[in-house]
Amino acid sequence: MTMIKLIVLDIDDTLLNSEGKILISTKIALKKALENGIKVVLCSGRPLPGVRPFLNELGINSDDQYVITYNGSVIESVTGKVINKLGLPNAEYRHIDEYAKQHQLQYNVLDEDGEIYTSNTNVSRITVIQAWENDAGLLIRTPDELGNDFSIVKAIFVGETDELNQIEPAVVKEFGGQYYVVRAADNFLEVMNASASKGAALEILAAELGIDAEEVMVFGDEQNDIPMFKFAGHAIAMGNGSELAKSYATFVTDTNDNDGIAKALDKFI
Repeated sequence: MTMIKLIVLDIDDTLLNSEGKILISTKIALKKALENGIKVVLCSGRPLPGVRPFLNELGINSDDQYVITYNGSVIESVTGKVINKLGLPNAEYRHIDEYAKQHQLQYNVLDEDGEIYTSNTNVSRITVIQAWENDAGLLIRTPDELGNDFSIVKAIFVGETDELNQIEPAVVKEFGGQYYVVRAADNFLEVMNASASKGAALEILAAELGIDAEEVMVFGDEQNDIPMFKFAGHAIAMGNGSELAKSYATFVTDTNDNDGIAKALDKFI
């Protein structure tokens, strides 16, 4: 088998179990990988402040370790040195805000510091939880209050699963032609730069590190992980993942509650 040099892990419902914790078996397996010189990269829709607690827990804190944040819009070292960044201009932020107002949708946007902004005055519980999970400020602002030079990294339409199921086709129709629109989770429908995805970011990072696709193993569970699955030589879907994600995997492991990551690493590395 090809030597694995890079392990990339989605966070929610992959690295974390259903209680939002990292299993002891996962910590042991990843510690072993790190000790053997394998790069371990967390790849998430979260900004860096929302990823840092898990990096600290895994002991990934040196300047030669990396993260992929904002669903592939930003590649940076764990100390915050940016390698690549893709965002959306102010005009598109205004377009998204106007669309949300017109259709009475809950949404928010993130800037490069991970702060969350929304013009919704009745803020969705999903946005509140999102801000809490990512240790982020939640600012109620209109585009005019932020000025014409304010740009965003990504926008997120938020809501209960059934709500997003209903609005997703219309949002894709409105923004999908020019931007990357992806259902990142049941409660998040994201709009990003057309060149941004977890897979595109992984390809850039692997090239930066001089690592071939065959030497990369990725773990994920959802639709936004599929671009990573398409790139990596070893695409591991969690047993709790969506059927769509599993269909793109080279191997389906056990669930995030039942040592899925450790079992796959023990099998293949």
